[in-house]
This record gives sequence, structure tokens and C-alpha cells, in this order.
Amino acid sequence: MDFRISSEPLDPAGLKARLADPRAGACVVFEGWVRQNNEGREVSALEYEAYPELAEKEGRRILEEAKQRFSLLGASAVHRTGKLGLGDLAVWVGVAAAHRDAAFEACRYIIDETKARVPIWKKEHYLEGESQWINCATRSGSENPPR
Repeated sequence: MDFRISSEPLDPAGLKARLADPRAGACVVFEGWVRQNNEGREVSALEYEAYPELAEKEGRRILEEAKQRFSLLGASAVHRTGKLGLGDLAVWVGVAAAHRDAAFEACRYIIDETKARVPIWKKEHYLEGESQWINCATRSGSENPPR
């Protein structure tokens, strides 16, 4: 079970290869990409900041919960930090399980809990030149990126 914060571009094929297990009957992967618009505004880029030590600790906790809840054979998640352009891979989640239902449910659980609980902050940069932090509140009450 591996959860990482990375300032470097992600390698989906390499990440998926680490989940290979002869006991697995299913592998489900989620890739979150930077999209061109959000809530009616044209986005030119995203910027992510994180508190890596805390983010990775909470991320590993989420993966362990998923492993227990869905009987996973393997799970991994990596979230980018820094400025990302349109189409860039921002987050990758992969799981291996004996059966597909568990794999689909676990992958969804991991990305949803990551967005809700892990201290990662997102700033949108808009085509017209403005930018703003969005979706910054977490269950832990941390609403702003560290400075």
C-alpha cells in the first residue's frame, strides 16, 4: 500500500505494473486530469500545494481502510503538486482485488476519501488571467494552503 505526493510527472504504466499479483482477477485505475473548464469558467492551468508528510500519512490510512474494507491485494495512489497544464495527470489511483466489484468500489472509495481528507489544496488559473483557490476545506478544518 503506497500513497505519495509527487512534484514530478506520473508514469501510469509503471504505477499499474506495481499492482501485478497472480491472485488478482481485477485491476481498476482512476486518472484525474486537468480539464479545460470548471463551473462555467475556462481553466488554463491548476496548481496544487500539499503538506507532504501529513498528506502521505492520511493517504496511507485511507489505503489501509480500503484494503480492510474491500479485501484488496494491492493499492496505490499518487497526487501531483506544482503547476499543471491542461491534460496533465494530477492524481492516479490503482487497486488490485480478486473480484471486479471490490476493485471498482475500492478505487472510488480511495479517490473520494482522498479529496475529502488529504491536505492538498488546488488553485485554478483562468484563461482571463485570474486565479483562485477552490475546494480547500477538508474534514480536518484546514481551509487554506500552507505558507
